[in-house]
Amino acid sequence: MSSEELHAIELLGRVPYGRLATSMRALPILTVARHIVSDGRVFLRVHRGLGHHAACDGAVVAYGADNYNAATSAGSRDLWSVQFTGPARIVEPTCAQREHFGPAPVEVNGEPFEPAYIRLDPHFVTVHTLDFHATPQIRDAA
Repeated sequence: MSSEELHAIELLGRVPYGRLATSMRALPILTVARHIVSDGRVFLRVHRGLGHHAACDGAVVAYGADNYNAATSAGSRDLWSVQFTGPARIVEPTCAQREHFGPAPVEVNGEPFEPAYIRLDPHFVTVHTLDFHATPQIRDAA
């Protein structure tokens, strides 16, 4: 793995949720997902009742996470986001992976949460950072 990929995985481990993007019936969708990293792959847990997992199976998807909420609530102004893009497959996680996901929500949109699991094999990984501590350069008014 490249240093950027390792950095992205380390950042991803700092937050529990992100957003999954794909298309469903030729329309773009964006949904929240719980993630873990195992063996260099990103595993996602989503609600089966929405059908997003089926739209992802065999498709190229994008998964992104950031620290925006954590940074702004803590008063930090160092923001980052990561994005993983690659093919996805519906999978059955191991017992250890299920435990690593932690507790699941009780309901989604008023219906009982039923988990579906997706494995994302990242082919493209990007990290974006916003650093508000850099010294601004003063331009000559000439």
